[in-house]
Amino acid sequence: MKKKLAKLCVGAALAFTLAGCGAIGITPVTGMYYTDVKGTYGGVTPLEGYSKVGKASCQSILGIIATGDCSIKKAMENGGITKIHHVDYHTKSILGIIATHTVIVYGE
Repeated sequence: MKKKLAKLCVGAALAFTLAGCGAIGITPVTGMYYTDVKGTYGGVTPLEGYSKVGKASCQSILGIIATGDCSIKKAMENGGITKIHHVDYHTKSILGIIATHTVIVYGE
């Protein structure tokens, strides 16, 4: 009985993982077990020309519950930005259990 239960649990965990369910981030590259990706919206990250930085994040748990406001508008509000220079993102996911997506706005 214990062996059958153990096999059932392993099978369910494997099916859950392979089905793509769970908390994943918004990024072109997502790892099945771990993701920690940074990138830019727009393709180019200029190195200078801004004085303010604003961040906004949203979180997901098991892909079932998602909360937060990770919009560019919210990041601008958080950084007191009125003119955008460029926008980056940071996505992190651990075992498909919890994921965080952060938008980072640079500007004036």
